[in-house]
Amino acid sequence: MEELRNKKGFICDMDGVIYHGNRLLPGVKEFVEWLYREKKHFLFLTNSSDRSPEELQQKLKRMGLEVDASHFYTSALATAKFISSQAPGCSAYVIGGAGLIMALHDAGITMNDVDPDYVVIGEGNSYNYENILKAVRLVNKGAKLIGTNSDLTGPTEDGIVPACRAMIAPIEMASGKTAYFVGKPNPLMMRTGLRILGVHSAEAVMIGDRMDTDMVAGIETGLDTVLVLSGVTSKEDINKFPYRPRLVLSGVGDIPPAK
Repeated sequence: MEELRNKKGFICDMDGVIYHGNRLLPGVKEFVEWLYREKKHFLFLTNSSDRSPEELQQKLKRMGLEVDASHFYTSALATAKFISSQAPGCSAYVIGGAGLIMALHDAGITMNDVDPDYVVIGEGNSYNYENILKAVRLVNKGAKLIGTNSDLTGPTEDGIVPACRAMIAPIEMASGKTAYFVGKPNPLMMRTGLRILGVHSAEAVMIGDRMDTDMVAGIETGLDTVLVLSGVTSKEDINKFPYRPRLVLSGVGDIPPAK
């Protein structure tokens, strides 16, 4: 624990680590207060793509947590950065939330449902059968298929729900094309997170609730790894994977030293 507390940079997942739906998880307020008090560099790095950093900031504020918008980085921002670096000034057909559409727009990517360069899928309420049909047609016509993240499921107040990978699967299967996923565990997103923090990987830790994204991302990017059991992973699940986190905690509230 001392090794963890001495780290300079903290990269934290959000869903299942900071909150479930609209409910702040136990110990989170104390953890964030500790990060500020100890002058740690920290970033909330989320695979969720439907909200902008400002919307995430407001969401935490409604739950009684004040965090500056500069501390948030989403898979929507990572996806926009990746696509704009690959094909500046390109166009995309998008199924996803406002956070994804705004991120793509801000990166100079135009919306196009006729002959786009990319079909981009993220979480959001715009997902329906008609959109899937259109996405399949456009991919078959040559548009490249991108997923904001490879999460199959996500935690909510009401239990587990399908996430991006589950939503993109029908398009992959019907078109025969494989999507490229930008979010965790893709090192692209992790390296950008470290650059934002301004710390070396050896001085940082990845805190998450998922073995298949958060822990893989941390291990492959050379970060210390902490799995919290407040999200989708149970203690029994850990042994199903060929790798393991360095520390397993019940939640981020375990990190600040007891007063």
